[in-house]
Amino acid sequence: MIDLPVIQKNKRTPKPPWLKVKLPVGETYRNVRDIVSEHKLHTICESGNCPNMGECWGAGTATFMILGNICTRSCSFCAVATGRPTELDWDEPRRVAQAVQLMGVKHCVLTSVNRDELKDGGALIWAETVRQVRAYSPDTTMETLIPDFRAKWEALNLVLDEKPEVVSHNMETVKRLYRLVRPQAKYLRSLEQIKRTKEAQVRTKSGIMVGLGETHDEVYEIMHDLLENGCDILTIGQYLQPTKHHLEVQEYVHPDTFKMYEEKGHEMGFKFVESGPLVRSSYHAERHLI
Repeated sequence: MIDLPVIQKNKRTPKPPWLKVKLPVGETYRNVRDIVSEHKLHTICESGNCPNMGECWGAGTATFMILGNICTRSCSFCAVATGRPTELDWDEPRRVAQAVQLMGVKHCVLTSVNRDELKDGGALIWAETVRQVRAYSPDTTMETLIPDFRAKWEALNLVLDEKPEVVSHNMETVKRLYRLVRPQAKYLRSLEQIKRTKEAQVRTKSGIMVGLGETHDEVYEIMHDLLENGCDILTIGQYLQPTKHHLEVQEYVHPDTFKMYEEKGHEMGFKFVESGPLVRSSYHAERHLI
């Protein structure tokens, strides 16, 4: 009888108490859920397994994800499905705008999957969604959390021309970990996009995750790079492994470290820093207009 080798599986470290969240309940939460379902829309809250969904939906807000819910990229941290997207839904912008109006959203956050198979990366749908939200809810402010459009700057300009109040593009991680975390993205390309957005005189924003094995110095480096390229607002949150097929958490970063990063960011010159274990790029987004 041959003894087979024993494969040791890494034991998941239990989540610390500061990462516990309340289950979603309440009439407002159910109302948001019903509106999203009725209008056949997608939200990054659901597709991205966001830990703040209960809080945000309970407050009557949601981050709408346009261009479908299948992404052409395979980032090793993201819960959104990867594959071949379906055809474009040209009625989606109108339905998003109707949902925003029905929910009475004062500050609307829009994001999308990557649609690299499209010549414009989905920029036409992006621009039309902003226009439709403005038409249905003229007093609603907007943040657009956009992809990099593979450095097709004419596509970026289609979104910038609509002048959303905030244009966000997440760096996600430090420079050293880019190939591991975002294999189809480029660190310098994302910085260039933020720079071009700032040059268009639009408020700029980016977000990163920690807990992937980065050092303090690497976090400070990316903060410096973001400032050098015109980033106004920074969010820093804890990476949480969505499934066993994604990158493992290397560290549950203590709230004191998040506070340190926040203080450092203000000291360096960011206009606003949102830093905490449960912070996500759209968390408390309405505060980022101040």
